[in-house]
Amino acid sequence: MSFDPHRPFNDLPNLPPASETETRTILRSCISARAALAELRVSGRLIPNQAMLINSIPLLEAQASSEIENIVTTTDRLFRYANDAAGRADPATKEALRYRTALHRGFEMLDQRPLSTAIAVEVCQTIKGVALNIRKTPGTALVNDATNEVIYTPPEGEDLLRSKLANWERYIHETEEIDPLIRLAVMHYQFEAIHPFVDGNGRTGRVLNLLFLVDQDLLDLPVLYLSRHVIQNRAQYYRHLLEVTTRQAWEPWILFILEAVRTTAEWTTAKIHAIRGLLDETAAAIRQSRPKMYSRELVELIFVHPYCRISDVVAADIAKRQTAAVYLKALAAQGVLEQIKAGRENLYINPPLLALLAEPK
Repeated sequence: MSFDPHRPFNDLPNLPPASETETRTILRSCISARAALAELRVSGRLIPNQAMLINSIPLLEAQASSEIENIVTTTDRLFRYANDAAGRADPATKEALRYRTALHRGFEMLDQRPLSTAIAVEVCQTIKGVALNIRKTPGTALVNDATNEVIYTPPEGEDLLRSKLANWERYIHETEEIDPLIRLAVMHYQFEAIHPFVDGNGRTGRVLNLLFLVDQDLLDLPVLYLSRHVIQNRAQYYRHLLEVTTRQAWEPWILFILEAVRTTAEWTTAKIHAIRGLLDETAAAIRQSRPKMYSRELVELIFVHPYCRISDVVAADIAKRQTAAVYLKALAAQGVLEQIKAGRENLYINPPLLALLAEPK
């Protein structure tokens, strides 16, 4: 098999890989990565309101995954506009928020069907905000951003792409004797190499990684901040991908993904413990200073919505509108929240939580 970056890689080998993917080194790395995932799963269950995790960690993942594709926004903007029905966010923030929506949509779809090409299509459509399907036209090529040099041309032809995706699906679901974390690394490479869409392949592939971990019962929720490792090791990530293509160098690639799972699971676990600690500290402060208005539901709400609106309190059935306004203003007066004006409404920010989520470590 010869590889020419300028020629469509229609000879992309089917799965499983011809070379060994369960070396002793890889299996040792699997053990530590699985242990870190297990701890993350247990830690997630300690959060009383799971919406806190669904509304926070996936937004960090959305920001990082979008940044890999040079779509740059901030944590602050993401949380500010996360529930903005009027759609007043800038284009980059809107696109990153669509990633979060795609992750939620894919997670919901796992209840009806296993991970599949159909889910990948739905995820990519949601990320891009347009109706699209498997590529039909030629002309897709990946280039080095720094040199503008073509480094890879993916396979072409809808029938071939669908055949490769069918093989990708079979590998995911019919090779259960292989550790799921090894399958994760292999399926991620193969999806990126197939490159089935005109745009959005990288982000779609990263959503599929998280959905696969849920599908394999390694996580309850798709809350692993996996894109963090890619951002921190971007050049290494793309080099390993290309070396699988050019040299079938599977072991370094699989080890890279296993290390990404381990380190980001540990980071996410620490972040969840910090969120839980801040939640308990905030609850104690409000209970002591405002015992008559204190409720656990109210405290949890300002962690589910770091940018909280009066309507959020009403929708949670915590208080009627007038009382909800009194509650939020009182928390702002106490310094628990910060009140800002956004158009004609007030937003009540949870600064300690936003600072915690924005911390790199």
